[in-house]
Amino acid sequence: MTTNFTMMLGVTSLTLLLAGAAHAAARPDQAVYRAVEMSRAGELELLKSIVDIDSGSGDIPGGERVESILAERLKSAGAEVRSIPAEVAGVAPNVVAVLHGTGKARVLIIAHIDTVFGPGTVAKRPFRIEGNRAYGPGVGDEKGGAVTAVTALEVLHHLGFGGYATITLLLDGSEELGSPGSTGLIKTLARQSDVEFNMEPGDPPDALTVWRKGSGDIVIQVRGRAAHAGMVPEKGRNAAAELVHQLAALQGAFPQSGTGTTVNLTVIKAGDRSNIIPDFAAATFDVRVRRASDFDTVLAQMRSRLAPRIVPDTTITVTAEGSTYPPLIENAQVDALGKRAQRIYAELGRAVTLSGNGGASESAVAMSVGTPALDGLGLVGAGFHTDHEWVDLSSVTPRLYLFTRLLMETCRASPSKSAVSP
Repeated sequence: MTTNFTMMLGVTSLTLLLAGAAHAAARPDQAVYRAVEMSRAGELELLKSIVDIDSGSGDIPGGERVESILAERLKSAGAEVRSIPAEVAGVAPNVVAVLHGTGKARVLIIAHIDTVFGPGTVAKRPFRIEGNRAYGPGVGDEKGGAVTAVTALEVLHHLGFGGYATITLLLDGSEELGSPGSTGLIKTLARQSDVEFNMEPGDPPDALTVWRKGSGDIVIQVRGRAAHAGMVPEKGRNAAAELVHQLAALQGAFPQSGTGTTVNLTVIKAGDRSNIIPDFAAATFDVRVRRASDFDTVLAQMRSRLAPRIVPDTTITVTAEGSTYPPLIENAQVDALGKRAQRIYAELGRAVTLSGNGGASESAVAMSVGTPALDGLGLVGAGFHTDHEWVDLSSVTPRLYLFTRLLMETCRASPSKSAVSP
């Protein structure tokens, strides 16, 4: 027992010694860290100001208010700022801010300012701090990330760092809808850039995102025949009843969770009057895939699994409503960016993991035109798209330091897309 205890003590001492040596070898950049610490109060104040503005997708005035606040801060940091109309109607415009330096690297940062919450949400649950967490609609997804990006550019401006050709920040006004108002712009900016950093939140306890699933919808539509539900129901052909039958046949046919393909029923529509046999019904499935080709596989399987009809004279169609985002594919370039971030985080004596999830983002669009992308660089948090969304306030300073230093180190490294290295 004594021998084992002594051996354990020796191993523990060695572990602590090695850890201490590692921390001593990886010291934070003091100038950057001081600037980051001094920015914390202002960063939280800015976060509160934009969280307390409703800016759900399609809320154009709200989106423009948020963008206006951030644009003024970016102008003060020396950026050229312009508002670019959305590529489709009904969503907020986009803001592009560009800083010009004396180096060679061209860096693209993307953050979105729209949320999934409707008008009046802020009045019900505005920004608040409880313990070490901040709450509010969109506080993590993704207003915390947008504020981190803006504050990092302010820090670089304060430090006089200009070792880049350009740093471009895109504030996307329609990401939660699949970026219909900005997809073309994202591709254009990505082609002009050597790397893309995305400000989606980091997963707890502390992770960066190196892969994401692509997303798209598959819709089953049933058409029948309307009739008075009380007087002549037998003359109707109930589309809702047939849809329910088909959904029962598909129950359990596809995974609903996990790291691979997932298929989840999200929306059902049928009828608009209680006294009419519905002549139309539809069900929407949210499909997430690791490879773009997997979406077509799910579509084919869903069509092949349709059951024989139980309501005569109805017609059934299964259609793809288009992919909102392609998958973000992990590769050597992405891993190199992740390793660079890990090395920088180690300067604070902290570790960050590289992982992935089923949430889609603009990074995949940037990656689709050949620009390596690192995602999940916003604040750490959880509960996104719910009324209990939160961010971890203990991640504010470390994450701002990480992103600021990552920008600096990336600008100092080779600017070539094909030569990204840690």
